[in-house]
Amino acid sequence: MIAPAVAAGHPATALAGAEILAAGGSAADAAVAAALASCVAETVMTGFLGGAHAIYFDAADRTVRNLDCFVSVPSGDGAPMESLDVRFGEERVAYAIGASSCAVPGLPAGLEALWRDHGRLPWPDLVAGALQLARDGVSLPPAHASCLEMLSPVMSMREGGAIYAPGGTLLAAGDVLRQPGLVAALELVRDEGAATAYTGSVARALLALVADRGGAITAADLAAYAVTWSEPVACAFQGRRVLTRGGLAGVAEALGRLGPGGGPSAVLAALEGVATIDGHTTNLTVVDGAGNACVLTSSLGLGSGDWLPGLDLHLNSMLGERDLISAPLEPRARMASMMAPTLVFDGDGLELAVGAAGGTRLRTALVTVLDGVLHDNLVPQEAIDRPRFHPAGDVLNAEPGVDSDWLDRLEARGRTVRRWPERHHYFGGVSAVGRAGAGADPRRSGAVR
Repeated sequence: MIAPAVAAGHPATALAGAEILAAGGSAADAAVAAALASCVAETVMTGFLGGAHAIYFDAADRTVRNLDCFVSVPSGDGAPMESLDVRFGEERVAYAIGASSCAVPGLPAGLEALWRDHGRLPWPDLVAGALQLARDGVSLPPAHASCLEMLSPVMSMREGGAIYAPGGTLLAAGDVLRQPGLVAALELVRDEGAATAYTGSVARALLALVADRGGAITAADLAAYAVTWSEPVACAFQGRRVLTRGGLAGVAEALGRLGPGGGPSAVLAALEGVATIDGHTTNLTVVDGAGNACVLTSSLGLGSGDWLPGLDLHLNSMLGERDLISAPLEPRARMASMMAPTLVFDGDGLELAVGAAGGTRLRTALVTVLDGVLHDNLVPQEAIDRPRFHPAGDVLNAEPGVDSDWLDRLEARGRTVRRWPERHHYFGGVSAVGRAGAGADPRRSGAVR
């Protein structure tokens, strides 16, 4: 049996979920509370007007379902997007932002669906923790401050300047992030439920902003949004049954290519040949006392650089994430995503619940941690802490501690190796809860409760 725990990308997020578990809530209740808290504590990574994917295990009937609450394509005609280059680690990445980059949000509907199908506690109880965080402000941990510095060109735009650079100075690690408008926003979430984002007060504010700034979302788009539940993708790995999602994620395919001998060469071979997609995401993992489990990954993309006045809600920029657009966009259709919340079962039942943030590094991080836990018998935190490498085209990015002799041999064969000077959030953020313990990623200042 797995001990009840929450692993997430910020200490306040993990605490919000743990408090709900302690109050008798289910894994779904705790995931909803933690996700709402992340929309206050982790706004450099995610937000209420973004999208998500989740996986849920119901221990009573032993069913597993994927929840798709990712963003969908609006039907209106938006103004041209603004181009913005952002330095991401050692590279500059081109994005498109502005109100016209905002897709129809799915996270609000997804959180309510989790609660209605698998929750126990009253909805206002699940909002209370996030609401208190918004009232008090929340400390910015080192990894989030580093990410904010990287994203400052968009995070300090327009309304964001007063939030992330008050007085003209960008917030630093240990500073208190204050978003007073989120108090009003979360009070609307508490009182109106998810409907506030689709037919209620938040929806009206969103439609007014996109109309003023040339966005593409219409009232009909918001009203038509619906989550979908589906069967997970299954694969075998190291004698276990791994349940995840397909699409761009590619985790099942990578595990299927991972040879039984293990080692860095086998992992690299399994990961090769993947297009680069950069996004800014967070992940949380919950297991409750009854053995129910929920893994939820959410994102705003880069963020559009527009916030709802008086509500401090950042618009997503998924339509500007160019590498997510592999085919012509169809109005009301779901956009593609790399997200891959994952559950692992052995003969005794649920062994591990795990998810990751970080674009294509998401797949790399997940496969690396799964290999560490299931092949090398590491406890989750050890597997998460282990140095990572990530292939990006002809370049292999490597954290300090990756086998230097192995890297030397790759270079001798003509491979370009970029040795990073320190552990970095570029390499993804994993949160995991398993039979051998729980773990959260120090690269994202993660925490376990």
